[in-house]
Amino acid sequence: MLKDLEKYLKSKISGHKNYAIPKLWIHSNKEIFGNIFEEKGNTIFVDPYEFFYKVVSYINSQRKEKVNYSKSISNITGEKDWHKKAIIYGSLPRMTVAYNHKGFANFEETDILGFKESGTFLKMIAFLIYLKHFNVNTLYMLPISQSSNLFKKGSIGSPYAVKNPLKLDENYHDPLLEGFNVEEEFQALVEAAHILGIRVVLDFIPRTASRDSDLIREHPDWFYWIKVDELSEYKPPIIDNLPFKIPDAEDIPVIYRNTEVRKHLKKFVDSPDKIDPKKWEKVKKMEGNILVNIIKEFGIVTPPGFSDWINDTQPTWDDVTFLRLYLDNPKIAKPYISPDQKPYILFDVIKSSKFPGEDENIELWEYISDIIPYYQKKFGIDGARIDMGHALPKKLQEMIISKAKNNDPEFMFIAEELEMKNDKKAMEEGYNVILGNSWYSVARREEMYKLVEETSVNLKIPFVASVETPDTPRIKAREFGDKLKFLSPFLMYFIPNGLPYINSGQEIGEIQPMNLGLDNTIWGKTILPPDDEFYGKLAFFDHYVLHWNSYDEKVFSFLKNLLFYRKKYEDFILSGEFKYVYFNYQDGFLANYSYWKDDKGILVIGNLDLSWEREFEIHLDKTVGKQIEIKSVKLWNGFEEYFLEKSNILRLKLNAGDFALIIINE
Repeated sequence: MLKDLEKYLKSKISGHKNYAIPKLWIHSNKEIFGNIFEEKGNTIFVDPYEFFYKVVSYINSQRKEKVNYSKSISNITGEKDWHKKAIIYGSLPRMTVAYNHKGFANFEETDILGFKESGTFLKMIAFLIYLKHFNVNTLYMLPISQSSNLFKKGSIGSPYAVKNPLKLDENYHDPLLEGFNVEEEFQALVEAAHILGIRVVLDFIPRTASRDSDLIREHPDWFYWIKVDELSEYKPPIIDNLPFKIPDAEDIPVIYRNTEVRKHLKKFVDSPDKIDPKKWEKVKKMEGNILVNIIKEFGIVTPPGFSDWINDTQPTWDDVTFLRLYLDNPKIAKPYISPDQKPYILFDVIKSSKFPGEDENIELWEYISDIIPYYQKKFGIDGARIDMGHALPKKLQEMIISKAKNNDPEFMFIAEELEMKNDKKAMEEGYNVILGNSWYSVARREEMYKLVEETSVNLKIPFVASVETPDTPRIKAREFGDKLKFLSPFLMYFIPNGLPYINSGQEIGEIQPMNLGLDNTIWGKTILPPDDEFYGKLAFFDHYVLHWNSYDEKVFSFLKNLLFYRKKYEDFILSGEFKYVYFNYQDGFLANYSYWKDDKGILVIGNLDLSWEREFEIHLDKTVGKQIEIKSVKLWNGFEEYFLEKSNILRLKLNAGDFALIIINE
C-alpha cells in the first residue's frame, strides 16, 4: 500500500508551496526533504504532495526485500519480550497532527483551500520521522474507530464514544488522497511504522459503546434502556450510609435497600424488540440514526454511563452507555430484586469482574473478543490497551487476550491498572504492562520517593513511566512545573521496570490538558490565556491544535537528549545489577538508583526538594558493594556533559529540582 501511495503522491506534485507545516515536523531532516520549503516568518510552506512524497519515498527506501510489513513486527522478526524495550509516544491523531495548513486566520477542520487541518493518517505517516528523534519505537494511539456525534460533550464526539469498533473514523481520511480510503491509509501508516521499526498499539473499549451504537440495529437486547422522560433526572443513586468506594459484597444489602436505588431500578424498561416486535422490525429498517428513530417511535433511550464507585461525584458519562455483558442480573443481587426486574445498570453490574451474573451474553462476548484479531489480521497491529479490563468478567477478559495471543504470542497487552500493587494480578491475567500511577506520584514528593525507592524495582511486569497522560494535567502546568518538566521525566525514563512514555504535546511544553479525568478539576481546562484560540478546549471533545509555533525549545531538546541517553544505556537498565546509591546521609529528598555491569555503571540522582539545594557525597565502593578502580566519571545534568574528578567518593551539589546522570568507567 505504501508503494501505491508513493506513486500517487509523485504524480500530483505541482510546485505550489501553499501548505503550511510546523518547522519541527522536518526538524534536522534535510537529507530527506532537501530544499522543498519556503519560510515565511515562523511558518514553513511546502507543496503538500511533494512533502508527503519525500516522506513516503524515504520510508520505502528503508524497507527490506521480501518482508511483509503488513504483519506485526514480532511476526516478522520473532523477537521475544519486545515490550521491555518499548519507548512509547501516546497520540490522539486528530490532535497530534492537526495544524492550520492555510497559514492564516483560525483553525478549520477542512479549510478554504480544501486542506484537512485536523489530524489524518497521511499526516501521521510524516510524523513517524519526527518520532525517530526521540528513539520512539512504539506508537500508542487513542481510539481511532468510528465515533458518535450524538450526546457529544464538545464540538466533536469523544474518541471513546465508539459507534462501530470494526470501522475506522472516516475523519482520518485525507482529501489529498483521492481514490484512497481510510482503511488503505491506515494500512499505509502501519506499514510505514513497521519499516521504521515502530510498533503500533491501539486503544480498545470492550465494556461500553456510544449510545447510538451500530450494534443496536441487530442487537437491541445487548443494551440497557430507560424511558426518555426519565433521562433528565437519570444519575447514579446516592447511598448516604456508605462512603466513596467500590462496592464490596457486604455493601450489597445496604445498596439494594436504599430508597434511591429502588427508584433507580424502576427507570429501566425492556429493549424495543421486546416491547413491540412488529414495530421494531419497521423501525430498524428506517433511514437515519437508529437511536433517534427509537426515541421517536418507542419513547425510550439508552442510558448514560457512570462510575462503578459508590457516591462518585463526577457527572454521568453522557456520550457512552454500558453493554449488557450478562443476560441476567448479578447473582449476588438476586435476593434483593423482584423476578420481573427489567435489565438495569448499577454499581455491581458495571463491576462485573467482582459481581458476575450467571447467564453469559456469549454472542456479545464472541463479538468483543474478535475485535482485536480483526485489527491484527487486517492491519498487523502490535499491541492493545484494554480500557477498564479489570472490570470485565474474568472469562471475557481471558477470551480477549487468548484470541490475540493465538495470532501473535508477543502481542503486547497494557492493563488499565492504576494501582501498582495490581502488577502480579495483571501479569497472571495475561497482561504484559500496567499503566501505573507515576503521573500522580511525580507531583507529590513522598509518593515519588516511594515509587523510585521501593515500588518500581519490585514490580512483576513493567509500567508505563509517564509524567502526564491524556487524562491528567500536563506536567508543565503542575505546581513547580518549571522544574518538574525536566526532573520528572529524568527519573521516570531510567526507572526500573519503567517504559518511557511521551504524551503528545509534552515534548513541546504543552500546558492545556486533553481531558479532566484524573487528578484535575473543571478549572483545569482554563490553563491557556483567554485570548488563545483554544482556550477552554479539551482535545477529547473539541478540535485542538498543539502550540507548534511557540514550543518550549528547552523541553524539546532535553527530551530528545534524555531519550538518547536512555537508549544508549538501555542494556544497563534491562540486564545490569540494580543498586541503591550510597550517600553520606539521606533525608528522603535524594531520589536515587543505579545499574552496574562489573566496574561500569550509571547512577541516577534527583533532588526532590523543589525549594532547597542538597550537598552530599556518593561512596561508589559502598554503592557497588566492592572495590572498583575508577577510570572515568562523567556527569550529564540534562543540558551539558562533563567529566568529574576520578574518585571513589564524589562530592556533589544539586540545586532545587536538579538531577544528574553519572556514568562510571564508560
